Amino acid sequence: MRTLISIVAIVAGMSPAPASAVPLPEGSADHTAGSQILEHEGPGDLRSASDSPPTAGKVPGMDVSSHQGDVDWRSAWDKGARFSYVKATEGTHYRNPRFTQQYDGSYKIGMIRGAYHFALPDRASGAAQANFFVDNGGGWSPDGRTLPPALDMEYNPYGDTCYGLSQAAMTAWVKTFSDTVYARTKRHPMIYTSTKWWNECVGGSVEFGADNPLWIARYGTEVGPLPMGFDFHTIWQWQAAGHFPGDQNLFNGRFEQLRRIAAG
Repeated sequence: MRTLISIVAIVAGMSPAPASAVPLPEGSADHTAGSQILEHEGPGDLRSASDSPPTAGKVPGMDVSSHQGDVDWRSAWDKGARFSYVKATEGTHYRNPRFTQQYDGSYKIGMIRGAYHFALPDRASGAAQANFFVDNGGGWSPDGRTLPPALDMEYNPYGDTCYGLSQAAMTAWVKTFSDTVYARTKRHPMIYTSTKWWNECVGGSVEFGADNPLWIARYGTEVGPLPMGFDFHTIWQWQAAGHFPGDQNLFNGRFEQLRRIAAG
């Protein structure tokens, strides 16, 4: 029976989940954009919480999950945050229980905001997770205030770094997710990742940077080398905590450019 299931999955273009993945939980408030990167790669070269990269010509922002609870959006706005990404989903079962307060709250205060999905590529196909994401907050509207949906690709919180997938299989998974989100929303998803994880687990056989904006995680005062397949970064997550609730981000451009990306 297991062999038959594997054959069906291969024919359908899916990588069957390893048996070891099945009994594990799926989804956690502790799985956030960068939680596993911080654990595996450390805090970088920041010397203190007051360190910051050059910010001239860039827009400060943040990203949050249920880990932050109900966010004081007025305070974050008054401190200078102008955009936010909010975790919506993980795998095919977890939904952020604070999503409405965070996603709608950031919008109402005036921020440009978007939603992200924490990927578990060994649990379900890219199409299944993309559809779950779009159905539960990962959509897009041409209102000039909604950023492209984002795909969070990072270290496996449950085990093997690359989820037991080869680079070819992981590349196919990411492309299927991206294609499905595009078919549903008419926007290619932004890809969140670190250079180290991406180069090890995905590689550069596909130039994702041609369609997918890059949200790079690198904790320090410099962005550093970008992942294979990307020549430009759109957002830089430069610190895991600091001035705003959640992670600290910089949009690589001026506010009017951020608004153009949101408008599509």
